Amino acid sequence: MELYSYVQERMAGAETGQADALYDLGLLYSTGQGVERDYVQAHKWFNLAAIRGVRRAQVDRTELARDMTFAQIAEAQKQAREWLNTH
Repeated sequence: MELYSYVQERMAGAETGQADALYDLGLLYSTGQGVERDYVQAHKWFNLAAIRGVRRAQVDRTELARDMTFAQIAEAQKQAREWLNTH
């Protein structure tokens, strides 16, 4: 599967709340695979996956946070809350 298609598929899965899709988006954004690397977005997706019970997302979110500023983490948390309010 083409990487762009994979990203689109994961986005579609995230829209329906699929925990694995949320986690996969965290991985994609944290590594820059198919999307521009964005730690705020990665943290947001890992946070949402963790809320849905993906234990690995908790670990990855914690590891990622070590390379983020407090402001970036706060922004990621804000975006996660906003996402939850609309989904």
